[in-house]
Amino acid sequence: MTLNTSGSLGDVNSEHRYELLVTSVSDYAIYMLDPTGHVVSWNTGARRFKGYEKDEILGQHFSVFYTEEDRVAGKPALALSTAQADGRFEGEGWRVRKDGSRFWASVVVDRIIDATGTFVGFAKITRDITERKAAHEALRVSEEQFRLLVQGVTDYAIYMLSPTGEVTNWNAGAARIKGYTDKEVIGTHFERFYTEADRASGLPARALAAAKRDGRFEHEGWRVRKDGSTFWAHAVVDIIRDGTGRHIGFAKVTRDITERKHAAEALERANAALAQSQKMEAIGRLTGGVAHDFNNLLQVISGNLQLLAQDVAGMGRPEQRVRNALAGVTRGAKLAAQLLAFGRRQPLAPKVVNLGRFIRNLDDMFRRALGDGIQVETVVSGGLWNTFVDPYQVEHAILNLAINGRDAMQGHGRLTIEAGNAALDDNYVRSNPGAETGQYVMVAVTDTGSGIAPDLMERVLEPFFTTKPEGQGTGLGLSMVYGFVKQSGGHLKLYSEVGHGTTVRIYLPRALQEEDTVVEIDAGPVTGGSETILVAEDDEDVRRTVVELLSNLGYRILLAKDAMSALAIIESGVPIDLLFTDVVMPGSLSSPELARKARERLPSIGVLFTSGYTQNAIVHGGKLDPGVELLSKPYSREALARKIRHVLRNQEQREAAAAALSAAKPATAHLPAAFASQQVLLVEDDDLVRAGTIEMLNRLGIAPLQAANGAAAMSVLEAQPVDVLIVDIGLPDISGIDLAINASSRFRQLRIVVASGYDIVLSPEQRTMLPTARILRKPYDALDLSRVLGSHSD
Repeated sequence: MTLNTSGSLGDVNSEHRYELLVTSVSDYAIYMLDPTGHVVSWNTGARRFKGYEKDEILGQHFSVFYTEEDRVAGKPALALSTAQADGRFEGEGWRVRKDGSRFWASVVVDRIIDATGTFVGFAKITRDITERKAAHEALRVSEEQFRLLVQGVTDYAIYMLSPTGEVTNWNAGAARIKGYTDKEVIGTHFERFYTEADRASGLPARALAAAKRDGRFEHEGWRVRKDGSTFWAHAVVDIIRDGTGRHIGFAKVTRDITERKHAAEALERANAALAQSQKMEAIGRLTGGVAHDFNNLLQVISGNLQLLAQDVAGMGRPEQRVRNALAGVTRGAKLAAQLLAFGRRQPLAPKVVNLGRFIRNLDDMFRRALGDGIQVETVVSGGLWNTFVDPYQVEHAILNLAINGRDAMQGHGRLTIEAGNAALDDNYVRSNPGAETGQYVMVAVTDTGSGIAPDLMERVLEPFFTTKPEGQGTGLGLSMVYGFVKQSGGHLKLYSEVGHGTTVRIYLPRALQEEDTVVEIDAGPVTGGSETILVAEDDEDVRRTVVELLSNLGYRILLAKDAMSALAIIESGVPIDLLFTDVVMPGSLSSPELARKARERLPSIGVLFTSGYTQNAIVHGGKLDPGVELLSKPYSREALARKIRHVLRNQEQREAAAAALSAAKPATAHLPAAFASQQVLLVEDDDLVRAGTIEMLNRLGIAPLQAANGAAAMSVLEAQPVDVLIVDIGLPDISGIDLAINASSRFRQLRIVVASGYDIVLSPEQRTMLPTARILRKPYDALDLSRVLGSHSD
């Protein structure tokens, strides 16, 4: 800056005007310093910014405006030396007002030279830019925070693209998701993240074009990582424009949603499986109800045919026609049983079975049933586990699958039956809703037939649905297998390929117990009685038929059309020996509740249920509830007679046990002295009968061991020596005959007594396995026990 010192009037006026201008400026502090930095002039703006009056500051060194730290650092001297050397100094920094407060200042210091070229001082202009600095700082902090935010996000790949698609920046999420570092990817085209198929289809270019046209593009699809692996991505591309509206690039946000996609797919599968399960359950309830009504009809037909058979006995042609009609009833009963199996409403009689031996024993039957054109191969893995299933039902299930395979191969092909151990894990269960983790015995039946079309796979388990030509199948075989497997706590899996064949795998839960011996029991001859039986049955035709059957067997009959009517008869006080009641009847009082109330009022009454459909009233987990006796419809006259006698004798045994417990006089029966040292194990599930029998044995001088089921009995046998096993034939977990055979095979010196309400006769096979067994028919007393035990001591 150069000062004019010519002294003309015009110049004086000009300088005066200039001085007025500077003095009146209030937004800038404008003042002069002498060559050493002392203040020699002061304007309004300086007074406003700095807080000093003119007479307070003139002659003071300008360093008074600097902070202590800046003065120590020599910044005032640096400003003057720079301005003197270069003609100008510019800078920003904190300055101090008179009151000690600070403001951020923009400072310009100019060197002043007069007309003669002499250095006369400095012109200093200061502006308070605290607000602008705060705004700039806020912007800087905001931008830094945004940068840190974007960079810190690891769940999203957030980066920018140039207008042509090159990557221009890269955050930590992009590095984590895609696998590239910023140095590897910046400057390369973003299409490298797409699959080869998407690149070939032009998807990257379409994404940019759509974002440029519409402002935004959103898409889901497979993307490729650096290592070549793929992930399912949700990607959004937004156009970026500057303040003038010019397109300067794109913002791209990508998220890895592979897990969400898999979860959505799993949910979709689960919903489909749930819908299928609900449909099957609804059909199961429907078929169960149909089976109930159908069994009632069959019972009426069967009962009347059996009565008619007595009337036409010895009349050749009529007798043959009755036999043919009864054979039709039997076929109808099997059809109803299949419906109940699908609906999981059939009472099962499960045993511990080794399916390896079971399948090998069935091998000949399969070959005969399937014909010469079918090559049957059975493959059983070594060390096969045991499983807890109903042997009859599993045989029926495997035979059904084999026959289905034969029909699919049109009588010619190869059928493979495999059995092996299997473990279903969490991964399998996730992809197969309805299955549960655990250890299973797997049976697979594979044919080389025509296979099943994919669109029919979901329907083949439905009852009455068949892929066979009309008239060649009921459509109940596979549905029966499905129902049986589910009721047994297992899982069924179907694999099929059109033109190659079908495999049906059934998984049955592993059992850790030893295998039971499966035997048949001869229940003895048909006998009647003179006891009084209350029949509760809502179907009038069934009621009429069963009354005639029981009357012909010699029983006195009382009738009730529902549970409430039956209860009224019971409460009337008339003597009743047995309540024979249908399980499913209309009304507010259920049959199980009727039975409970009947026992409360008549403790000596026996109870026998009958039904074509139990509806979980007395069957849970596929097994009858403890202590429940059931005769399934349709039943024959012989089955009815034997079951009635069995229940009555069991009840008589309870009464004998109660009498033994309450009797005061000692028993008159005696055993040989040598028998008193023998150890006896009594196995009986009825608490009262067990307690009464123990009292009888005590009076014979015997203190027996006791067990309420087969498993507990085997534990006792393994823990200590036992000489005699007295076992009831009807135990909750195993047949008494089975337990006796298993125990005898392990403990050769063990003597067996089998107690039963049936007039049982051991078969030759059973007699071979139990050569010294004695039968103790219920009801028995201490004398009967003495006789049967005495015969064992001979």
